[in-house]
Amino acid sequence: MKIIVTGGAGFLGSRVIRALLSDGAARGVPAFDSIVSVDLAPCPVEDARVRSVTGDIADPAFIRSLVDAETVGIYHLAAVLSGQSEEDFDLSLRVNVDGTRALLEAARATGRRPRFVFASSLAVFGGAMPEVVPETMALMPASSYGAQKAIGEILVNDYSRKGFVDGRVCRLPTIVVRPGKPNSAASSFASGIIREPLNGVASNCPVPPETRMWLSSPDTVVSNLVHALAVDGAAIGPWRVLNLPGICVTVAEMLASLERVGGAAPRALVTQRPEQRVIDIVCSWPGDFDVSRPLALGFTRDGDFDAVVRQYKDEFVR
Repeated sequence: MKIIVTGGAGFLGSRVIRALLSDGAARGVPAFDSIVSVDLAPCPVEDARVRSVTGDIADPAFIRSLVDAETVGIYHLAAVLSGQSEEDFDLSLRVNVDGTRALLEAARATGRRPRFVFASSLAVFGGAMPEVVPETMALMPASSYGAQKAIGEILVNDYSRKGFVDGRVCRLPTIVVRPGKPNSAASSFASGIIREPLNGVASNCPVPPETRMWLSSPDTVVSNLVHALAVDGAAIGPWRVLNLPGICVTVAEMLASLERVGGAAPRALVTQRPEQRVIDIVCSWPGDFDVSRPLALGFTRDGDFDAVVRQYKDEFVR
């Protein structure tokens, strides 16, 4: 039996694979003996149980060659991110919508109703919102990426309703602090204003300091994604969408944490020059959610942002 992970070569996918190999069985994920990473690049996880396959997830024939009756679980993490989606509409539509449908169709063809974890985004929201967003909030995406994720959510829900997959839609908080280089997400600066200064490099904050963000550390998001595959679908209920728990932090509070954990010198490396392209996307997102249902289902969140910054500093700053 196997688990498929699209985007398995990436920052999040590779960490999910490592976590599944480490303690997936102990946490109750369906029994498996191999993991197939599907991406445009080879998976960096070196383990005899991991098979790395490169190819186009929007190619139905390619996906059907991988997803078969031995597939007990699928993580769909691959996507064209928010910034690039605004710049290349056709590519993002093909990957984010056509690729999701191709994967769902391949799962449907197995006749085995595999568990299907779809990584969505708080970018599905927009417009006027309350201080704390309830689970029943209507979707009003203000970006192509958000619209495409909203389409994916509806597809996963309908394929689950029809009994083709056992879906779990996880709306991810912005993941901070990501190690490595910036990516094409509009929210990439949220890691950059912590990561770069802690490594002695200048960084710019492109949004107003009062901007609220819904954040989670990489370790917590990965843990929650593993739990998403393990949790009983009946406990989730007919509406398969979950706002994964995060913490609500303003940009000003993020920078205050940077100074408390890293000192005055890293904080001084952060400039604040507005970038309208980023403001238009990020400031359309909500900053706080009612996550009582996911917490009751066993999902978790970080204690405070100081701990998130400290986690990155202790692990990656030398």
